[in-house]
Amino acid sequence: MSHNQPVYTDNDPQSELVTLNLGPTHPATHGVFQNVLQMDGERIVSGVSTIGYIHRAFEKIAEHRPFYQITPLTDRLNYCSSPINNMGWHMTVEKLLNIQMPKRVDYLRVIIMELARISDHIICNTIIAQDTGATTTFLYLFQFREHIYEIYEEICGARLTTNVGRIGGFERDFNDIAFAKINKFLKEFPVALKEFESLLNRNRIFIDRTAGVACVTPEQALDFSWTGPLLRATGVDYDVRMSEPYSSYQDFDFDVPVGTSGDIYDRYRVRNEEMWQSVRMIEQAMEKLKKEPAGIFHADVPEFYLPAKEEVYNNMEALIYHFKIVMGEIDAPKAEVYHAVEGGNGELGFYLINDGGRTPYRLHFRRPSFINYQMYASMSKGMLLSDAIINMSSMNIIAGELDA
Repeated sequence: MSHNQPVYTDNDPQSELVTLNLGPTHPATHGVFQNVLQMDGERIVSGVSTIGYIHRAFEKIAEHRPFYQITPLTDRLNYCSSPINNMGWHMTVEKLLNIQMPKRVDYLRVIIMELARISDHIICNTIIAQDTGATTTFLYLFQFREHIYEIYEEICGARLTTNVGRIGGFERDFNDIAFAKINKFLKEFPVALKEFESLLNRNRIFIDRTAGVACVTPEQALDFSWTGPLLRATGVDYDVRMSEPYSSYQDFDFDVPVGTSGDIYDRYRVRNEEMWQSVRMIEQAMEKLKKEPAGIFHADVPEFYLPAKEEVYNNMEALIYHFKIVMGEIDAPKAEVYHAVEGGNGELGFYLINDGGRTPYRLHFRRPSFINYQMYASMSKGMLLSDAIINMSSMNIIAGELDA
């Protein structure tokens, strides 16, 4: 067990160290990144993390694109929960433009963002189980990620990189089939999640591999600017949805799960409880939608929201707005804004400086995977290699969000 760690010095004459490359294409790293480890047998003496293998210069590319063409870039940050990235970017531009969103649009966004959070947490927790040898739980719960993708398909036609939504709302309303699939998911997923927990929560092998392993204190987590489930597992109850509500999250009743020891087991339990809270919020959103006027799926901002194609073909005013939006003839305010959402791995922020045009003067993504990963090498010192693998799984580092 990694919590019984001997003390090492880099000049220990009794040690015969071996250099091990963990990555960048190792199957256990779940992403394209590398750790160069100094090993004494199976125990890690020190390590250096190397990133940048799939850096694609998204922030620089964004400076040459109009606001509405940046959404496909945000898809490719954390592609395990891309709708959250999409909505976060749209809300950033809406803050710049001071657009007031209809409640119905906010509630539709909550539904798709919480589905995305469940999808993200399914990936992380089933892979923690897989890396401890529990393949059954991995295969069983993973099928519900497919059901979420089917809901995405019904809403926007895409699955992984969704490009869903627009600045000002959605491109189209959710249809009856989408709502039927959401209701089916709300009925079936809790049963499967309860069974998943019954297989792992008190499983002696799983607990021995995760409890007391890779413990992080609240002070350490805050020193490294951790957010999301990793921070909450240490006992800090910071959640952007609660601290700085957006998309009408203040209208919802939900709890912020926290852990006590910040170990791998706590991270697993926090993510599981967050899935229960997401189900709870989706159910509330479905009820709230019944009280809102039907058919509203975007704000009334013709200067920035592309009109429907049939309107463009038959209405001169719609054609003019379509031309101005596509050609970038309507300037946005000169301003500096920051907007953050609670992503699958923590605070996903967008820092936008605009000089008055329709493309960002400067755009920076605050990517939680990049922030959270900084501690991995120092955390791994003294660990067994097998524990360091599970630790990496529990951090849920997504390479696309790590490098951008």
